[in-house]
Amino acid sequence: METTRLSSKGQLILPKSVRDARHWDAGTEFSVEAVSEGVLLRPVKPFPPTKFDEVYGMLKYKGKPKTLRQMANAIKKVVKERHARGRY
Repeated sequence: METTRLSSKGQLILPKSVRDARHWDAGTEFSVEAVSEGVLLRPVKPFPPTKFDEVYGMLKYKGKPKTLRQMANAIKKVVKERHARGRY
């Protein structure tokens, strides 16, 4: 059994042998669950790849269709708002 230590920033380093055995690379996302014996980490599995025809029409829009100009203006507005908040 290997041990590790929690940093002052709340970070925990998983031993290399554990990461290698589980094929967990940098950037792997985990769900974290508190259990009676401690904490359980589970890698979050990404959605399986899909094809366009499998998802086309999933989000129905019931309003009046938007023009390309209206869509472009809406995108510009959100980008400006995010810039103002320091998001980009």
